[in-house]
Amino acid sequence: MTTFIAGGTGKTGRRVAARLEALGHSTRIGSRNGTPPFDWDRPDTWDAALDGVERAYIAYAPDVAVPSAPEHLAMFGKAAAHLSAITLLSGRGEPQAQEAEAALRSNAPQSTVLRASWFAQNFSEGLFVDDIVTGRLALPVGDVGEPFLDADDLADAAVATLVEKGHAGRLYELTGPRLLSFADAVHEIADAAGRAVTFQTVTPQEYATTLEGAPPDVVELVLMLFRELFDGRNAHLETGVADLLGREPRDFRAFAQANREAWR
Repeated sequence: MTTFIAGGTGKTGRRVAARLEALGHSTRIGSRNGTPPFDWDRPDTWDAALDGVERAYIAYAPDVAVPSAPEHLAMFGKAAAHLSAITLLSGRGEPQAQEAEAALRSNAPQSTVLRASWFAQNFSEGLFVDDIVTGRLALPVGDVGEPFLDADDLADAAVATLVEKGHAGRLYELTGPRLLSFADAVHEIADAAGRAVTFQTVTPQEYATTLEGAPPDVVELVLMLFRELFDGRNAHLETGVADLLGREPRDFRAFAQANREAWR
């Protein structure tokens, strides 16, 4: 069976693709430069990209909480209604993302939704790496706890929903095993890397200046995520990883030890 992966070169998509291929399943990576191409802003590319596939994993770009997501996912649900399994990566505590989930399910009720907490890999593969290497990470977030999720756990969970039966129409919330503030996370990174790294809370306006050069819509999206996700609404644990995989999620300390070279 072939699985279509929208966002197949991104943080989660490439992990999902690698796991499926290791299990002997074929994959088709959805991208503007793919063969055939797939572009969220060009629905005329979707049918060819989905031709001959049986399942789909969706990591909507740039984020499932952006205004374009509900319309695009409703349309995608129509195009993909014949698939046996669809798994959508979503976010916890995001009303906008929940609108997109509902839009997809309105036309593809077999879809499974994975609401994931903030990825640990944002510290090792994302926006924060360079700041951590320089020794100081400053973000517009205070002492709120976040159950950082390892992207490898997300990928394992996504594969389970795609290849196993019994997940159609289900919703799973995926978190790490404990709450840490961003300052706590940076402290564990510093311990793992064996070097000094500090964390500082700054205002949204101060943080926006560090994103100078980024497109305005990207800046607004990042600020919106910090404003809405880290007000305490997500400061609790969920059991989705254990429910899907029969094991506890990977702890942030193990992630930091495994990725310590990224910060040296």
